[in-house]
Amino acid sequence: MPKSPLPLLLLALPLLAAALAGCDEQSQAKGAPPPPPQVTVAQPMKKVVADEEEYVGRFVAVDAVEVRARVSGYLEAIHFRDGQMVKAGDRLFTIDRRPFQTAFDQAQAQLEQAKANLAFANRDLARGRSLKLDSTITQQTLDQRIQAGRVAEATVKAQEAAVAQAALDLQFTELKSPVSGRIGDRRVSIGNLVTGGTNGNTTLLATIQSTDPIRFEFTWDETAYLRFLRAHKDARDPAMKVPVKLKLIDEKTFGHDGHMDFIDNAIDRSSGAIRGRAELPNPDGTLTPGMFARIRIAMAPSAEALLVPDTAIGTEQVKKLVYVLDADDVARPRYVTLGRLVDGLRIIKSGLKANDRVVINGLMRVRPGAKVTPQVGAIATAGPVPPTTRNE
Repeated sequence: MPKSPLPLLLLALPLLAAALAGCDEQSQAKGAPPPPPQVTVAQPMKKVVADEEEYVGRFVAVDAVEVRARVSGYLEAIHFRDGQMVKAGDRLFTIDRRPFQTAFDQAQAQLEQAKANLAFANRDLARGRSLKLDSTITQQTLDQRIQAGRVAEATVKAQEAAVAQAALDLQFTELKSPVSGRIGDRRVSIGNLVTGGTNGNTTLLATIQSTDPIRFEFTWDETAYLRFLRAHKDARDPAMKVPVKLKLIDEKTFGHDGHMDFIDNAIDRSSGAIRGRAELPNPDGTLTPGMFARIRIAMAPSAEALLVPDTAIGTEQVKKLVYVLDADDVARPRYVTLGRLVDGLRIIKSGLKANDRVVINGLMRVRPGAKVTPQVGAIATAGPVPPTTRNE
């Protein structure tokens, strides 16, 4: 007798019901909306910072000298090594002295002759005056002797000037350093004819650049210049040494201290900029004239500012924005005005409040007006970073 299929059917019903329930849950899950994206939010960091700006410029020497001869002659000796440090008064070049020594000796001999003529003229004049008292000679003869004495006296003065000029020429054969600094390479070798004098055809022998202290020149735009003057009312006074900081192109921090020592007296009409200058010590000679560097200048007194990381800042065409959450955790765009970087964080000049919840992570998952799932985070500094560069 065949078995009834009823027990098997009863066993299959629970399994079928479970399968149908699973399919129903899966279909419901597919149709459900996704949860709000998770983002990290934090309030802006409050920190007292100085209103500083940075400019690019070049170092220039306090004293820069072109060594040129004052007399012409053949170069006889060079007394320095190319690129060495020299002090004011150090001997650099020697021009053949022999022709100038001969001219000096000749001028001295002519001076002695002129002095002898003057002595004879004075004695002759004294005799003439005694003879005139006895009417032995005429007044004309006496006048002639007076004239001869004056000519002899003038000749002595002229020869004294000639001796002085010859002595100067002889002295000028020794070229000495007028300033202390680093000398460049020699431009003329021994044995060459050197052209001297005061015209434009003189021979350049070498150049000297002073190194300690050294100056740094840069330019301001008119707006920055006005801000600086309002913050430092006595900045034009050379005695008011407004402090500045500098760094080289391969340095991470502004480790060179200096002070402002000059502001030009006019704004350039073509560029609308004005030249400024700072001075700083350079005992080891690392800072070289012509070298690029950056200078940081305080443009206003220190004040409290709000800072956020650069990763929290978005861009909409030319505008900058951050996303701020409202009470319902809905992201709202907030347009802001940016300042410079301070320790890796960006100063927000306007558009943000201290108690705003700013999206600092997950910015790409945020949509304007969309709800998000916030997670509380913290804003931390990332070490010193230079401010936004001007004049680049």
